[in-house]
Amino acid sequence: MNQWAGNVAQDWMKPGLILDLARAMERACFDYLLLEDSSFVPDDYGASTDIYLENALRAPKHDPMPLVPLLTQATSRLGVVPTVSTSFYPPFLLARLISTLDHLSDGRVGCNLVTSTSSRAAQNFGLNEHLEHHTRYEMADEFIEVVRKLWDSWEPDAVVADHDKGVFADPAKVHTVDHAGKFFRTRGPLNALRPVQGHPVIVQAGGSSQGREFAAKNADTIIGSAQTVPQMKAFREDIRERAAAQGRDPDRCKVLFLISPIVADSDAEAQVRADHQAASAAENVELGLALMGSITGIDFSRFDLDQPLGEVSTNGQQGTLAQFARQGKGRTLRELAGGFSLGYTGLVGSPARVAGQMEEVMDEIGGDGFLIGTSTVHRRYISEITDGLVPALQRRGLTRSAYSHEHFRDNLMEF
Repeated sequence: MNQWAGNVAQDWMKPGLILDLARAMERACFDYLLLEDSSFVPDDYGASTDIYLENALRAPKHDPMPLVPLLTQATSRLGVVPTVSTSFYPPFLLARLISTLDHLSDGRVGCNLVTSTSSRAAQNFGLNEHLEHHTRYEMADEFIEVVRKLWDSWEPDAVVADHDKGVFADPAKVHTVDHAGKFFRTRGPLNALRPVQGHPVIVQAGGSSQGREFAAKNADTIIGSAQTVPQMKAFREDIRERAAAQGRDPDRCKVLFLISPIVADSDAEAQVRADHQAASAAENVELGLALMGSITGIDFSRFDLDQPLGEVSTNGQQGTLAQFARQGKGRTLRELAGGFSLGYTGLVGSPARVAGQMEEVMDEIGGDGFLIGTSTVHRRYISEITDGLVPALQRRGLTRSAYSHEHFRDNLMEF
């Protein structure tokens, strides 16, 4: 744990910390809280789980689904988005579960669809190895098709609730699905009501060409990972072109870029923290390589730290590996691992300064916003973002100061 982390090692598994996060995010009028997830304990670096367990790196994790009703009962407008694997969840189970949660939250639930990348995760679900990258996205396409069919198996006005006639639902407006595809078969109809939002918000974060195509076709909001402003701009333009080619309005597909702003009372204090983080990363390159290994399935302990990475391939996250390799040109693996980030790291300073930086970046990109992520969630950081940075953004008119709508999708599409 670093000097900024507080008591997270003892607090993370209890409800108080994440409830504090959700309430603070709602006070700051965020669109949504995303619950990232995976289904394995990595052993990619050095063929051992040691570095991952000793450093709480990508494990352990709570299942996000039981957290959703807890968080939505503590809030009234914030969207809550659990992560679901299209490779391991049956579509009927997911459709019913998300529909139920959407009703329990009065229309504030989304779903972050991932294909999963690790062979260890696949082995936890009965496979010897994970499906090939292309096949996973074929499967994901059919998965969301089936889920939407099940949500639509109840027409919007199927529930008549006619007390006088003693009729709850019009049978003519509840239909079987009868889907028989390459990967899934389901009869339907869903034995839960159509979701409040019709189709709950779909989130996606694919960085490969296939991932972008899937996201542009299906997602309401996309998480983009880029290290420079030109990369962000190019990514958003690519997604919008793909969405238009799918017959969608590009403005209905919100691209949010992953950032980790460092905010403090003064610019100088924030820079001290940034320097500390950079020094720590440079001193602990094995942690960076272990993280990258768990994402790509590559054991980077096999490579010479003082040589360039060279040519590598993966059945894991191909987009992330491409970013990593692109940044590695002309650099040793040690240099690369000590300075690589999954998101944009150029936001450092007081609340006013970081708000100004964010405005400049977004003006250059053209929209739509940011997703703030941090490797360690603790109360100090929550407060610095929600009670420090957000008011500075609100003063510039860059973010809302009150919610305009009841449902998650409507608030998301407002900007």
